[in-house]
Amino acid sequence: MRNLLVHLDSSAPTKSRLELAVALATRMGSRLVGIFAQTQRSVTSGVVAAWPPAEYVAARKAAEEAFTAAAAGLADCVFMDINRGEESDILVQAVDLARHFDLVICGQPVSENHTMPGDLIERIVVDSGRPVLVVPHAGHFPDTGRKPMFTWNDSREAARAFVDGIRITVKDAEAVVVSVSKPGDPEIGYRKASLQFAVAHLKAHGIKGRADQALASDIGLMDALLNEAADFGADLLVLGAFGGQGYPRFSRGSGSRFMLKHMTLPVLLSH
Repeated sequence: MRNLLVHLDSSAPTKSRLELAVALATRMGSRLVGIFAQTQRSVTSGVVAAWPPAEYVAARKAAEEAFTAAAAGLADCVFMDINRGEESDILVQAVDLARHFDLVICGQPVSENHTMPGDLIERIVVDSGRPVLVVPHAGHFPDTGRKPMFTWNDSREAARAFVDGIRITVKDAEAVVVSVSKPGDPEIGYRKASLQFAVAHLKAHGIKGRADQALASDIGLMDALLNEAADFGADLLVLGAFGGQGYPRFSRGSGSRFMLKHMTLPVLLSH
């Protein structure tokens, strides 16, 4: 991946995802573009709305200085301010811009962070056609892709994520391909063979991997995946996201939203 995009705002976790973005760009020899985008109300004087307000200017300046310092060692880095503070504007601009990059790096959405539209990640994943690497708001992740866990359920989204995950996995990585099913799932037998094809796919790219088929008897599938990732010591979870076409809208993508809320390690989402 030679062209990376990282989302910046004034929240504290920005520092962690910027560090990871720079590490990936350094390792892969990539161009890195930092986009500053956060919600902010205009200051109104009478009937005239003034933009940008001083608070936004200060936050933008701090983000640009942090980006410039962190990316100083890169051959090609660019800082951009893409919005005028409205959520709708941020979403449209971010999705449109994401289509011109190989990978988008965002922070985990948290309810306390009112500078980031709550559905920013979902919109980019579903509408841009690009993978999104989501960095947890808690923890330190100086690099990723050295011990990846690929999730597999034979879906189109899983296949897309699998290939995207390979692109940020180092060649000497130790990988695992995991399938989690509920007891009685009629696909369990077929998936055992399918997992071996997935491992062979990794091997064709020079990545050592193994298959792991697990059952989630008393917990949800996403909780089971997080447990598997913890047991493996994964530094990356690769997940096909926002699938389930044919299901009602309220349940479509519910697993992906659960993962975004409860993630404990960087997660690569592809649709």
